[in-house]
Amino acid sequence: MSPIATSRVVTLCVLSLLATLAARPLSAAESPGVAVVANDPVAQLVARLDLERYKATIKGLTRFGDRRQGTDRNRAAVDWIASQLRAYGCADVSRLRYDYSPDEKRTRSGPQVAPGAAQGGGRFRGQRGPTGVNKDPERQPDAKLRALDSQPSAPGEREEVYCTKVGSTHPDEMYIVGGHMDGIGWGEAANDDGSGTALVMELARIFSSPDVKTQRSIRFILWNNEETGLNGSYAYVRQRARLQGIESPAGSGRYPEPRWLGMVQHDMELFDHGMPRADGTMSRTQRPEADVNIEFQSQAKQAEGAQKLAWAFYAANEAYATDYPASVGPHMTNTDSTPFMDLIPAISVRENERGTQIGAGWDPQWHQPTDVYTTYSDADFRLGLNAAQTTLGAIARLTGASLTRSDQARR
Repeated sequence: MSPIATSRVVTLCVLSLLATLAARPLSAAESPGVAVVANDPVAQLVARLDLERYKATIKGLTRFGDRRQGTDRNRAAVDWIASQLRAYGCADVSRLRYDYSPDEKRTRSGPQVAPGAAQGGGRFRGQRGPTGVNKDPERQPDAKLRALDSQPSAPGEREEVYCTKVGSTHPDEMYIVGGHMDGIGWGEAANDDGSGTALVMELARIFSSPDVKTQRSIRFILWNNEETGLNGSYAYVRQRARLQGIESPAGSGRYPEPRWLGMVQHDMELFDHGMPRADGTMSRTQRPEADVNIEFQSQAKQAEGAQKLAWAFYAANEAYATDYPASVGPHMTNTDSTPFMDLIPAISVRENERGTQIGAGWDPQWHQPTDVYTTYSDADFRLGLNAAQTTLGAIARLTGASLTRSDQARR
């Protein structure tokens, strides 16, 4: 088959997958690589994302240091996130509560999470740099930040915040959009995962505008305890999987836990400077090939649906991301989409491939004192903004987002 024919086949496959997922025909304006027309409501929503607002939300999260779970700074950050979501007009800002002890073993047994859930991160390529978690407070040169991060974690009750955009015609169906708000390493957790948390909060702000309607529901959730082993997202699955699609009270038209259609996780969005050099040093500037990485887990039981979801995000990136392309990979691992991946289509959106790149030392700030706001340039923050554009465009398409006529007339 010629390269041109192959390209046409791939394009047709992507469009077919998108049509299946969105449950509606694709217009010409929505096709990958086609310029967005002026009256496209999805494009109008994406245009509401703003680099300075995104940066300000990340900066707000860094006030709480690394937000390590089981500390006062973590609890203060949870409260701040909840207050911000209420200020955005998010409906029904709620908290999921669970207990955590580092001595307890997480289990995947039971009907909520399938036994032997798939793992795997892909094969390393090229140069590799050191990775690990900094546990030495003296490596943090900022005395105020060192003091802020000094309270140790204690076992006990944990909380994580979520809110819901209720669908107008299918309130019983839902996409889950998540990022984890806790961090470690004696820094500010600005990238891991302030960048993903801020992305989810910014999407919640835009979708919660009174002039925005979606046919299907969207849940925005900020996980806790990701760094201890995805405990917050496992707790959510454990507590709420059985509640899916149940109307409560009966006849009310309300669904406290709509049926899950898909889940997308955001975990580290800012740093794509390439692989380490042979001497272990890293480039100070973003690599020319920087992109938004979309991953699914090819070994998961829901791999087929997850791959379709990943390609839907790829197409949204082609249509709506302003600066950076996307790439799709089959090795999603070690993030809060993992508890969902054998149950529903689940993907992650991030700065690099989790296994082959981040795991090989492509981000030297990962779990380190250098993960602070001032480490990152506007180019780095803009990469995160493009991830937000990608997710907003995809979720708006998949949920049938629209704007009120009065807003469209003003535009």
